This record gives sequence, C-alpha cells and structure tokens, in this order.
Amino acid sequence: MNDFVYHSPTKFVFGRGYCDRIGAEAAALGLANVLVVYGQGSVVRTGTLARVLASLDEAGISYVEAGGARPNPEVTFVRETIALARTHKVDGILAVGGGSTIDAAKAVSFGVPYEGDVWDFFDKHLPIERCLPLAVVLTIPAAGSEGSGSCVISNDAQNRKLGVSGDVFRPRLAIMDPELTFTLPPYQTAAGVTDMIAHVCERYFSGVGAVPLTDSIACGIIRSLLDAAPKALAAADDYDARATIMWAGTLAHNDLAGCGRSLSPTARAGGWESHAIEHELSAHHPEVAHGAGLAVLMPAWMRYVWHADPQRFLDFARDVFDIEPVDEDVEPHDEAVSDAVTAAIDELQAFFAGMGMPTRLREFGITEDDLDPMLQTLQLNKGATFGAFMPLTMDDARAIYEQAL
Repeated sequence: MNDFVYHSPTKFVFGRGYCDRIGAEAAALGLANVLVVYGQGSVVRTGTLARVLASLDEAGISYVEAGGARPNPEVTFVRETIALARTHKVDGILAVGGGSTIDAAKAVSFGVPYEGDVWDFFDKHLPIERCLPLAVVLTIPAAGSEGSGSCVISNDAQNRKLGVSGDVFRPRLAIMDPELTFTLPPYQTAAGVTDMIAHVCERYFSGVGAVPLTDSIACGIIRSLLDAAPKALAAADDYDARATIMWAGTLAHNDLAGCGRSLSPTARAGGWESHAIEHELSAHHPEVAHGAGLAVLMPAWMRYVWHADPQRFLDFARDVFDIEPVDEDVEPHDEAVSDAVTAAIDELQAFFAGMGMPTRLREFGITEDDLDPMLQTLQLNKGATFGAFMPLTMDDARAIYEQAL
C-alpha cells in the first residue's frame, strides 16, 4: 500500500425527507445569504426547489436563484453566475441538482473571490486557494461531486472540457435524500450508475499492483451497484436500492476507493484514461451524457490495454464477476487468460447495455470523420502521451475510438 493523504471534510446528512433540513443545516454553517444554483427545470417540476427555498425561508436565510446549469456545464453560465453572486454579495453557494449543477456551483464558489477569468483555473492550471462555502442538495446520484475534490467544466467556444482538483472547494455539506431520486428517468439512472463504476475502475486500474483492503472496498462498491441498479430500474420507488446507489456514488468518487493506489501521497489514484477519452466526446458533442459515453469507451479502453497487466484484470474478473481464476497449469495458458479477461469485460458491457446504455459510438451519430477534432483537443489537453495503467499515444487513442465505433 502506497502512502496517501485522505481528506473528506464534507458533512453528509442522509435519509428520508432530509431535503427539508437544508435550511437548518446551512444556518449551522453560518450561511445567511446564499446563491441557489440549479439546472434546467427538473427540480422545479418535481417540487424539490420549492421545498429547498421553503426550508431556507424557515431558517431565515436569504437567497438569489441561478437556474440553467446544463449537463456538461459550460463556462459561460459559470461566468454569468459569478457576476450574480458578486452583485448580491452572497456568503455561500447552494447547489440543488446532480454533478453538472454541483460542478458549476464549485466553479462559481472559487471564481467569485478570483479577480480574473474563472477559465484560467482550468486552462492555466492555477492553484485554487480560496472559495465561498458550498452546500449541496443532491438529486441525481452519478458524478460523486457532492463529496469530491473534482470539478469539470466545458468551454464550447474552444471545444474543450477540462477538470481541476482541490480540497478547498469540496462541499462543506451534502444533503442526501434518496426519495428525491424516485422521479429520475431510467436512462439518467443508468448513466449515473455507469459513471460510478467508471470512477471506481479508474482507480482500480491505476498502474499500481494489488492493495487488498482498498481493492475490497472498490469491488464491493461495484458489486453493490450491480445488485441495486436493476432493482431501481424495475421499481423506481425501491428506497433501499435508491439509497445504495446514492451512497455508492459518493464512495466511488471521494477517493476512498483509491487510498494507497496513487503514485504520490497527495495525487489522485489512476491515470483516468477512459474519462480523458470520453471528455473529448462530450466536449465536442455536449448532448452526449457523460455516463453514456463511458459505457462505450471504458470497455473499449479495457479491451485495448488489458495485456499490460493481465493479472489485474483477472483479479477484477474474480472479485467482481466471480469468474474462476486461471490455473497456472492450464494449457494453453495465454488463451485461458484472454478468455477470462474478455468474459469480465463482456459482462461489464452487458450490464451497461442491460440498463439501456449504448454499446457503440455510432449510436450517438459519431463517425470516423468526428475523430480527428477529438484527437486534436485530446492532445492539447493531455499531451502526446497520457495514462497510468498503460501510457497511451494519440495513435492508441485513435485505435480505441475506432474500436468503439
């Protein structure tokens, strides 16, 4: 197990009806005038926003609303919302929504005290040292942004989608009420579960050998999702299944599943190759849900790189899908290993497909002609070579995209 620093300052308040506790919990943080950031209407239609605002009113917290955060949140919205926060001199940010809304709110939180353009943090890799306090009412479990030190923002003018990391802007408070997820469309539920599994896999396949304790946590999260997701899709109001999915999303991306797997104590475990490749897809095609893109591209990445460390994939096959270990005496040994690894990847992709996720890029309308623009910005963002499990060149990335078509 490698050295690590694990930092999780978020207070998680988890349970039935807890949406209505946001006012009291925000007041306990010392917040008195907040900017409420939300998406493109679902929290309004379901009544969640009205409940949140009523709770703020009851607690005596004033607020200004900023609706319109889209999936794959865009920097223009962030800039406009920063200006609104400054005008109203808010002392905190409250995100009501899923990962896209929360990421937009994170960018606003560290953009307000910065005198320059918030995109500087993403493009110039500036350190993030100050932010307004951030609280969250989670409505879409997927990205794990409610407890993570990650923030991803798109810039449509540049066809770029970039992320930043830092502990300073982790949410101070996350209200997690599984009942709020009963109204989620099946596709959104499935895309969220896919993203969670990808967050675990990016850390599990990090280029570091086995770390048994952390690996048990990681595989346990995935197995729990394999069990809960079909139940939630079959019965939208299955509270236990929805609760499992909601908490799994947090554990998948608050770095717990990567402890001891990073190459330096303060770095995040893994090279995040699948995410890098998918970010180009949804940067150039913002209509593509991030989780849906991962459902196609992560298995394609796995099929391309598993030869770099077959044992790691054999462990995954055994601990997630109960695929029998390959005996050293089995002949032909290489063929048996290939069969076991392929079976595990096939099972993972079949699980995604069984939830209604796509299996090929052409299902998004992507063709060979779309690859060059994505590869150009991938190299701009990641350099000529990237990755931890197996370093990838742009030729490798092209091969993965082509395999996924």
